[in-house]
Amino acid sequence: MEKYFRIIWDGYYGYANYLLDEILHPRWHNYFYWLVGASLVIWILELLFPWRKDQPAIRQDFWLDLFYLFWNYFLFALIAYNALSMVAVELFNDFLGLFGITNLVAIEIETWPFWAKLLMIFLVRDFMQWNIHRMYHHVGWMWEFHKVHHSTRQMGFAALLRFHWMENVIYRTLEYLPLAMIGVGLTDFFIVHIFTLVLGQLGHANLKIPLGPFKYVLNGPQMHLWHHARHLPDSHPNGFNYGISLSLWDFIFRTHYWPSDDENLPVGLPDEEHFPEDFIRQNTEPFHRIFGKKHDLQPKK
Repeated sequence: MEKYFRIIWDGYYGYANYLLDEILHPRWHNYFYWLVGASLVIWILELLFPWRKDQPAIRQDFWLDLFYLFWNYFLFALIAYNALSMVAVELFNDFLGLFGITNLVAIEIETWPFWAKLLMIFLVRDFMQWNIHRMYHHVGWMWEFHKVHHSTRQMGFAALLRFHWMENVIYRTLEYLPLAMIGVGLTDFFIVHIFTLVLGQLGHANLKIPLGPFKYVLNGPQMHLWHHARHLPDSHPNGFNYGISLSLWDFIFRTHYWPSDDENLPVGLPDEEHFPEDFIRQNTEPFHRIFGKKHDLQPKK
């Protein structure tokens, strides 16, 4: 038991030192400034080349979404996630050790060429995220958490960053095993993570990005806007366009819906949801709805 308390202490203390070092000592691999810098560049592009020209530069809930950036990517890890996730990984490894399993790696990619490693990590992670995202729309209690992300009424790059902290827990938990089985290195994961984060922000941005034939491979703001449509068509009552970085999976598995490029498409949750608009209630409401049984927990209709 002492081992786990030590892990918790090291998790809090180590992450606090790491975050402070990130902020005080900018470097090329500095996650804090990569995220802030990428967000700033994409916001400037939105200001210079807006797709929805009547949308204000400081759109509705802009500052709330920026707070979600710091909360989901830094503060939540400091308060709870980093330490507890380290304990969970150690418990999982100890459990496997009971059966004599000491190494999860099934495909050793460390010896692969650099580009091949990054491509494999990117494809495995994005396919897992597509599957998990689809689950969010089809599993009732997951949808309650995912509603936070869909509550934005005006789309912009920072809308990507608005999500309930439970999504961090669910995504990272379900991603862990397949990534562990291919022996993902920290540096390789960092590069893929930053790349997909930028693609995700562009996919939510107020930008018109003509992808041409690449639209069948890459997700973009014109396709993803439909994923956030306020009113879904009867043909897709639980959602569509689940791709995070790639649209490829939606076209392969026929979960795509893209009737037009409609910059004026109303987005967000239907009015009858009565979803909270402040940070505290947005993060407590899903628990009330799940455990208080305020709804029948059916996915989006």
